[in-house]
Amino acid sequence: MSTKRDYYEILGVERSAGADQIKKAYRKLAIQFHPDKNPDNKEAEDKFKEAAEAYEVLSDDNKRARYDQFGHEGVGGAGGFGGGAGGGMNMEDIFSHFGDIFGGGGGFGGFGGGQSRGPRRMKGSDLRIRVKLNLEEIVNGCEKKVKVKRFKQAEGVTSKTCTSCNGSGQQVRVTNTILGQMQTATTCSTCQGVGKVADKIPSGANNQGLIKVEETIDLKIPAGVRDGIQLQVRGKGNDAPFDGIAGDLLVLIEEEEHESLKRDGNNLHYDLYISIPDAILGASKEIPTVNGKVKIKIDKGTQSGKVLRLKSQGLVDLNGYGKGDLFVHVNIWTPSHLNKDQEAFFEKMRDDKHFNPEPKNEKSFFEKVKDMFQ
Repeated sequence: MSTKRDYYEILGVERSAGADQIKKAYRKLAIQFHPDKNPDNKEAEDKFKEAAEAYEVLSDDNKRARYDQFGHEGVGGAGGFGGGAGGGMNMEDIFSHFGDIFGGGGGFGGFGGGQSRGPRRMKGSDLRIRVKLNLEEIVNGCEKKVKVKRFKQAEGVTSKTCTSCNGSGQQVRVTNTILGQMQTATTCSTCQGVGKVADKIPSGANNQGLIKVEETIDLKIPAGVRDGIQLQVRGKGNDAPFDGIAGDLLVLIEEEEHESLKRDGNNLHYDLYISIPDAILGASKEIPTVNGKVKIKIDKGTQSGKVLRLKSQGLVDLNGYGKGDLFVHVNIWTPSHLNKDQEAFFEKMRDDKHFNPEPKNEKSFFEKVKDMFQ
């Protein structure tokens, strides 16, 4: 179960807040808890990182949609996957990703930092893949090996100091105003804030010293994932040039349909068809589950539409709230063709009081299912 605070609560905005409100709320918190304003204050630094993590998710439409639907697990998973932004980000990461919200140099409301931090570490681009899972793999969790083509820094690549910014990653401009001189710093347009440019590039590499390779990556899929959820493997996207931060591998889950079990959240449903004799006399039936077959008892006089509940035979909850159940829906199969002896038997039974329906105030299917959860 996740112990992270709600991202909307962190920024102090409603779930319906627009992009401008989210940006404004983040800027306010970033200024309040910025390290330059709170030197040697661990609590302020943690709040600064927490706000950055919330903003990274809520400012991205896709990440925000996944977070609204699946919570924290939807934007960075359990198991072998990274958490949200703050979980794996250091201060350099945050300044790199969010400095643009305060202007090109990363300065915050007049108290500086942007220039003193020096060149930033570039982050490589993310990669996205789809992974298909059957129901058994989803129920139990699994490990998968996938091949991914990604850019990695080529061996032998060298770099040199950017002459446009002298390695600072920033270009400083001084302008005269009626209040005196004002100094602004913007990201260097030559090196994109890295402070370095390529010098020696090995054969086969691009102009940033990156070469495409195929790599086998081990994925640990946690139990209980569902179709459409996206998991995140940190550092397995494309490398960034000059020892920057590697991007992430985003894994989109696709759930294959089971031949007989139907999923409904963490619960499973199965349609069991029995004969008229089995419904009258009772029987023992074998039904499939995700972990093999089990036998269940059909009581004498079972009516069509009865629902049997097998506790904890469903899927484990991704957030740690236990397991779902398996619901067996009993249907009585009526044959469409009988031989003469069979027809004679049922013709004989037609007027027998034991075969005549007895009106009862039966509960509907949904009422029966509701009762099972109470």
